[in-house]
Amino acid sequence: MNDSEQPARIDELRKEIRFHNYRYYVLNDPIISDVEYDRLMVELRKIEEQHPEWITPDSPTQRTGAPPADGFTKMRHPAAILSLGNAFDADGVRAWYERISRLDERVQGTDFVVEPKLDGLTVVLHYAQGIFSRGATRGDGDVGEEVTTNLRTIRSLPLRVPVQENKVNIPETLVVRGEVFMYLKDFEELNRKQAEAGQKTYQNPRNTAAGSLRQLDPELTASRPLALLTYDIVASDTFSWVTDRERLKFLEDLGLPVVEWTYCANIDAAIDESLGLINQRHNMPYEADGVVIKINDLDLATSLGVVGKDPRSAIAFKFPALEVTTQLLDVGVNVGRTGVLTPYAILEPVEIGGVIVKQATLHNFDYISEKDIRPGDRVLVKRAGDVIPYVIGPVVDVRTGEEKPYLPPEKCPVCDQEVEHIEGEVAWYCVNAACPAQLVRNIEHFVSRGAMDIVGLGIKIVEQLVDAELVKDVADLYYLSKDDLLKLEGFADKKADNLLDSIEQSKRQSLARLLSALGIRGVGEVGATELASQFGSIDKLLAVSVDDLLEIEGIGPNIAMAVVDWFRNPTNQKLLQKLSKGGVSPTARPIPDQAVTVQVFAGQTFVVTGTLPGFTRQQAKEFIESHGGKLTGSVSKKTSYLVLGENPGSKHAKAQKLGVKIIDEAGLRELAS
Repeated sequence: MNDSEQPARIDELRKEIRFHNYRYYVLNDPIISDVEYDRLMVELRKIEEQHPEWITPDSPTQRTGAPPADGFTKMRHPAAILSLGNAFDADGVRAWYERISRLDERVQGTDFVVEPKLDGLTVVLHYAQGIFSRGATRGDGDVGEEVTTNLRTIRSLPLRVPVQENKVNIPETLVVRGEVFMYLKDFEELNRKQAEAGQKTYQNPRNTAAGSLRQLDPELTASRPLALLTYDIVASDTFSWVTDRERLKFLEDLGLPVVEWTYCANIDAAIDESLGLINQRHNMPYEADGVVIKINDLDLATSLGVVGKDPRSAIAFKFPALEVTTQLLDVGVNVGRTGVLTPYAILEPVEIGGVIVKQATLHNFDYISEKDIRPGDRVLVKRAGDVIPYVIGPVVDVRTGEEKPYLPPEKCPVCDQEVEHIEGEVAWYCVNAACPAQLVRNIEHFVSRGAMDIVGLGIKIVEQLVDAELVKDVADLYYLSKDDLLKLEGFADKKADNLLDSIEQSKRQSLARLLSALGIRGVGEVGATELASQFGSIDKLLAVSVDDLLEIEGIGPNIAMAVVDWFRNPTNQKLLQKLSKGGVSPTARPIPDQAVTVQVFAGQTFVVTGTLPGFTRQQAKEFIESHGGKLTGSVSKKTSYLVLGENPGSKHAKAQKLGVKIIDEAGLRELAS
């Protein structure tokens, strides 16, 4: 590129980088990888280094992050919240070391601190006399977005500094820098729950954490598993630290959560430690995009100054990217236990991080639509450790015009039954209870303790029955013979007799148990009890309408439609007939052999939280209902009693807030006496 072309190119680069800053920091929805972004910044810096007279105050090289988003109060930081320059290999780190050594000869004999570079959202936390007073995002480095209320919801953020008595003096004012993120296990659990609920799953922990913190609704933030680690002190009225080690130790002594760090006596040790962390990145409990190498001597670090937005005294040794492009050959579809259809990418095999990847997740059909991912596309794929590779999106610029938008299947790819999609939900479903793809898990659920409670029929035996083609739907369990069971490995006379006896006893289970066992989408134990109570028989449920169901408290349009669709499905109707012929056709009635009890709980509503020592959750439900009460799943002003067990959840706090009466198991039994 000649000099005459460079002014236009520098304007183009700045415009493009600002756009990507906005996507990353404001929308939390980047459309290019970190590697591509870094490449743009490197090119811009190179031109500015050649022509420093072209550097403008608003150049991306002179700023950090992006301006605060509208909707948040702006908050000025007490000092600039800087970012870091990057190195992409050991040679890049040594080049940085040589540069700063030429500026100050003390660098040659200095020591370092090394720590993971967390991939989250930078926050600035203010403490007054040890009490958390306010906090903000980094924003543009000078002004951030105040998110105090949201930060208070993060459990790992101490609202009062939990310093050990007489260990250190708490400063009158203390401003700390940290990172809000999600642990990988928490992120995976969040996505699992989202998928089970038929809701949108999230793409990665960093964007999810950032989006969760930057919410105008603190309740949504509180519902997300956010975590915090600190690593720097921005300002304080107490400043007696000579080294970064002392500063980090001070944060630890205060009781703040601090990122793991390692002391290194020289640059060689710092590079070795960084390379070790790169090799162990897959074992980290969180996502990190590199390693931070910092000069330990704070006076030396300060004297080196700042270039643009980067302090000269530290460098980010970036991890190799685990993203590649390859061809999307086709979109496959898996069918889960609950009938949820999940798309996956069939890829031209490609190596990512030393592993050959042939398939990757596409999350859900909405994700495919939103990203406009098409079979035949060149796609960007990411793999991080043992996490399943996933498609980030298409490389639109290389399309040939032959790629056609992908449409979700109209029929189940396994059983060829029509699939269901309720407007407003992410998931698509196969509602055929006899679908082979769902069979083993459906039977496992059907026989479980909270459903038909068939003792001795575990997952391994279920798999044996299915593999031997003795059971093709849950109703086939009631047609098994002793000779059938004796053909299976591990079965002798006594084991076969015990299992057949247990199957026979399950025929006497209540209608509520059967409805729960059938795995109707959205119908759990509480919903099954309501349906059994309101309609009383399978025959009435076969004729039920959406309007009938909407009159029941706790049943909304989506669940009502799911129930109606399930009972109107011809295959499910045949299943119910088969169950009835096999001896399973209960009506709403008390559980056999249960003593008739006085309805002392009539008109009262109970909620159970935690583990009760003398009751399973199902037994507690049956005990309450046998005395005329009603068990619900959530606390409200209408709740009569919260029954409190060990390790309770958030229902306990909500009950306290609403003034609901709280009793333990002994109190429940006493109420019934």
